[in-house]
Amino acid sequence: MFHHQFIDDLSNIAPAIWDALFESDPLVSHAFLLACQQSGAASIQSGWHAQHLVIYQESVVVAILPGYLKTHSYGEYVFDWSWAEAYEQHGLTYYPKWVCGVPFSPVSGTRIGCQELNVPLIQYISDTLNNHCQQHGWSGWHVNFLPKEQSDQLREHNTLQRIGVQFQWFNQGYLDFEHFLARFTARRRKTLKKERQKALADNLIIQWLEGDDITTELMDQFTIFYQQTYLKRSGHLGYFNQNFFRQLQHNLRDKLVIMVAKKDHDIIAATLSLKSHDTLFGRYWGAKEHYNFLHFELCYYQGIEYCIKHGLACFHAGAQGEHKIMRGFEAVFTYSNHAIIHPEFSAAIGHFIDRETTHLRQYQQQCLTLLPFKKDVPI
Repeated sequence: MFHHQFIDDLSNIAPAIWDALFESDPLVSHAFLLACQQSGAASIQSGWHAQHLVIYQESVVVAILPGYLKTHSYGEYVFDWSWAEAYEQHGLTYYPKWVCGVPFSPVSGTRIGCQELNVPLIQYISDTLNNHCQQHGWSGWHVNFLPKEQSDQLREHNTLQRIGVQFQWFNQGYLDFEHFLARFTARRRKTLKKERQKALADNLIIQWLEGDDITTELMDQFTIFYQQTYLKRSGHLGYFNQNFFRQLQHNLRDKLVIMVAKKDHDIIAATLSLKSHDTLFGRYWGAKEHYNFLHFELCYYQGIEYCIKHGLACFHAGAQGEHKIMRGFEAVFTYSNHAIIHPEFSAAIGHFIDRETTHLRQYQQQCLTLLPFKKDVPI
């Protein structure tokens, strides 16, 4: 009924075929993943060996899982270092492993691109990946940051379901930023307004740039900011290079939003986001020098204003940061699924996930109590 192949070069599959199965999600689009590949960010050399699973019914592509054979766990944001250490302590090899996900992008979205994820298809995916793990010595296969519905379906087919917590902003039909702030307690609202005033105190001007206004020159300038900021924070230039950002500018221009801060007509900081039909994905940030609260202004408040103005339902502003709570970002669960081939390790990791899940559910509820909103205030 089904048959499949693994492809290591996205150039071997038509963008229209790929994108038709992933709707409007820009981070799993053919153009985004091809930019990861061709820029070298996701390559054999970087430990991201593309092994995209393409499933056919007769000659028609019916499902795609963007996947990579990994020789480490960097850039995944579903942390399994302790699992790898446990394997090593027992004289076993955890790598390579197969990971379905988007390189360096802790953003939930469609991971199994298909028209209908039914039981026969899930069974075929599971059997195929289990067989390849057995045949090629992979320790297991993982699907990261997938929707809860798909995660629940995979859980029914002998995979371990793991949750995480992120902070996201949701549009409750706000008319403008002031309408959003009306939900805040007086003290929190005052604090937030002061932050915004301080961020723009040096006569800074914020601009939103989209489409043809995003030029190659602008993208190159953003790349410098991004790499300089990464270098100061992490000691390296970041996962992405000029080639990657230029490809986004050329092939995904209609999905990009660049917000820049200008001082005396010079750009001194910028953030780059991607957008779908209902969501803004805040992804990359960089600045020439430090300005108080400018990171919050560009990476959070401007994104919220953009979503309100354009009627977007959700704003993803990165993976971590409890400081987002007081700015109106709600703690939500993310989901990943894991099939560990070694039976004893699978059982042990399952027990670990059970304990972790109990803690994270309590943590999520605690975070929700810390939101800055007034109680029982209608939108």
